[in-house]
Amino acid sequence: MKTNWTTANIPSQVARRALITGSNSGIGFEAALALARRGAEVILPARTQAKADDAAARILEQVPGAQLYPEILDLAVQASVHAFANRMMERFPGQSLDLMINNAGVMALPKREVTEDGFERQFATNYLGAFALTGLLLPLMKQRAGSRVVTVSSGASNQGRIEFDNLQSERVYKPMQAYSQSKLADLIFTQELQRRLKAAGSPILSIAAHPGYAVTNLQADHLALWMKMTLAVMKPILSHDAAHGALPTLYAAVAAEAVAAGYYGPDGFMEAKGYPKAASIPKRALDGTVAKRLWLESERLTRVKFGALSDVP
Repeated sequence: MKTNWTTANIPSQVARRALITGSNSGIGFEAALALARRGAEVILPARTQAKADDAAARILEQVPGAQLYPEILDLAVQASVHAFANRMMERFPGQSLDLMINNAGVMALPKREVTEDGFERQFATNYLGAFALTGLLLPLMKQRAGSRVVTVSSGASNQGRIEFDNLQSERVYKPMQAYSQSKLADLIFTQELQRRLKAAGSPILSIAAHPGYAVTNLQADHLALWMKMTLAVMKPILSHDAAHGALPTLYAAVAAEAVAAGYYGPDGFMEAKGYPKAASIPKRALDGTVAKRLWLESERLTRVKFGALSDVP
């Protein structure tokens, strides 16, 4: 008989430290709340200190005494990523991090926006920021079983394509195309990071998840009118709330059954809602040649190296 995996299945997280990007709302907030309830120390970065402090206050209302560290991080800005990483290394020196969840993202901006680093904003936030942050903080990850890097992708990755001549949408910009590419890049990164971790003999696992169609402010921000209308029609049938949408991420983060380079999403129709199960990985996410090229290009763009992992052939 099938048993649905819920937050009740999360093992004790006492003496474990987790970092969750985008933890002030939606999937990130629900994941942070669930881990705090199980005793984890949680680092809560958001784009402003006010948002991070607000997230901490809301968690403390439900989990009095939770150990929380609100912080500032804008993944779209490489200087912010580096500054945050430096603060983390000063505050938590040595191998001090058990869990890193790359969750923060933006979706389908109607017009192409360019960050101060010259990157298209969706690719910068959803992928390059996560890539750089992981590389900078990997030395903080505990080299032992149970340590995991979880990267949140999307069902939209199925429509994604890595266009090396259009990574920043400088040639053609289509909102959902740019979003899908960034989320496919997240999946490719998960696979390639695991390959390199394994080659280096590291026990850290790289795992991916997607929330299905979770109702969060990700869909509310910036979407074109036609997309908002489409989502409004689909919502009653295919959607679930952010707390349920966070379950695949939490499963990837803590479930003993989650495997290296695994990908988890909802078990319902079209993987839109439901309880965690192994999700279908797009074939394009498994192309090793593309993965190596994307890794090298990402290192070049962010100027972040992954230590010994960068030397893995």
